[in-house]
Amino acid sequence: MAPPAGSQIRHAVREDVPMILQLIQELADYEKEPNAVEATEESLLATISFDESTPITGARPARCLVAYTPDNKPAAIALYFYNYSTWRSKPGIYLEDLFVRESERGHGYGQRLLGLLAKQTLDMNGGRLEWCVLKWNEPSIKFYERIGAKALSEWQTMRVEGDALENLAKRGA
Repeated sequence: MAPPAGSQIRHAVREDVPMILQLIQELADYEKEPNAVEATEESLLATISFDESTPITGARPARCLVAYTPDNKPAAIALYFYNYSTWRSKPGIYLEDLFVRESERGHGYGQRLLGLLAKQTLDMNGGRLEWCVLKWNEPSIKFYERIGAKALSEWQTMRVEGDALENLAKRGA
């Protein structure tokens, strides 16, 4: 399914940041973590590489696709960054967050955003497009399976943050 005629999907520009932050908060609410968002407009402006002409750097590692409805209302975002597969010796894309507003689900925005990321992965001779999904998020899991995604049940996501990150960094000093 394609998004409605007249909708727009493009790389984010600086003017999209308030909307991006709003949808990040809506995503946190959906994921039952309403107080977890630390992002601000200023931090997003400092860390997103806007449009495809802005280079990715260590300080600006992320890109964002935005989708607007035909009447120019925010519909969805896809925040992503590039990764690398050592076994394949190929680049790839890691989708950090895909969020489609509840009112816009079922209109094709998610499929189109993922399709654009898949195309970008192939255009750079990439090996994979990957992301994580919460185990309780059955509607999203079913959607991802319908588009051909496979769950990697043999892998466990690991994370170091906060005090543990600071303590681990001391081992590298």
